[in-house]
Amino acid sequence: MSKLVVIDHPLVQHKMAMLRDKNLGTKGFRELVNEITMFLGYEVTRDLSVEDIEIETPLMKTTQKVISGKKLAIAPILRAGLGMVDGMLLLTPAAKVGHIGMFRDEETLEPQEYFFKMPQDIDEREVIVVDPMLATGGSAIMAIDSLVKRNVDPVNVKFVCLVAAPEGVKALQAAYPQVDIYTAALDEKLNEDGYILPGLGDAGDRLFGTL
Repeated sequence: MSKLVVIDHPLVQHKMAMLRDKNLGTKGFRELVNEITMFLGYEVTRDLSVEDIEIETPLMKTTQKVISGKKLAIAPILRAGLGMVDGMLLLTPAAKVGHIGMFRDEETLEPQEYFFKMPQDIDEREVIVVDPMLATGGSAIMAIDSLVKRNVDPVNVKFVCLVAAPEGVKALQAAYPQVDIYTAALDEKLNEDGYILPGLGDAGDRLFGTL
């Protein structure tokens, strides 16, 4: 079974409390999403492969470690996932960015894909799928389905979100037990409309001011 990693650093908890506040404006929401994503990115990249290189400091020659192995790709689920891209790129500026466009049918709660664009060598990269919310798990599963269809090995995929519901975690782990999940908060449950409680509302609307 995949790992579920809840980043409970005090600064993350503090920023998540601010993020949830319904009175927080669009500018503040975007800034906090960016900041929290950086904390998540720090953890999700913890196990990147490294190799030794020799460099010369102003004082002497020394052997130091640099990142090696597979290159990275960041795959936001549109549109809300776009709000997490900059935070990831601040840590991994050389990463390529693909896009997975989805919307949720408000009656069935099922995701519908309308756009998919990835780097040509996506099957050779480690892919970090980002979306602020892991609710029912449907969008995350469909996004990974789309990657697998393009020959991406799910063992090379990680899913990163701000808030997760237990139902979504269970569904994603059942569909893709190879995919580790990183989140800033594991919330209580979904309501009858498929929204996370206590949650933070519609992340896309709050990011882009379309309330």
